[in-house]
Amino acid sequence: MEDHKIVQRNIALQREWYGEPLGDRVRRLVVAFDVSQAFLAEVLGISAPMLSQVMSGRRAKIGNPVVLARMIMLERKILVPEVAAGDRDAMQAALEDVRDSRPTVGRDNIPVSSDEKILLAGIRDVAEDENLAEAAKLLDEDFPALADLLRRAGASGQ
Repeated sequence: MEDHKIVQRNIALQREWYGEPLGDRVRRLVVAFDVSQAFLAEVLGISAPMLSQVMSGRRAKIGNPVVLARMIMLERKILVPEVAAGDRDAMQAALEDVRDSRPTVGRDNIPVSSDEKILLAGIRDVAEDENLAEAAKLLDEDFPALADLLRRAGASGQ
């Protein structure tokens, strides 16, 4: 199979498996935390060349579930108000927290940080569970990570 066809197939698989191409997700983290791709790779626990291959579609998946868990943890930390506001100390603390984490990933769990528990409680304070589910449906296609967050907020309130 030609290289560009392999890349197209891998990116299609990433959309199916991860909700969107991993290159988009990684670029969002690089911009949000104002770090290099190589530094982000170090935080996630993956080699820079491997991260580059995943981002470009030369590889379809992240084989190590701990790396994926760390990526999800970082995506969630973007929502912490101080990080979202660009507070350098908060951004650095978030990166260090994720880099130093040792998430365990099983069939029924993805790591949940204490920051996220506060965030989910805050979301539940402003919306009913059924409204969160409806909002998640509306956001699913364009903002899958945010839709997932709303679904988890609604589910954890029950």
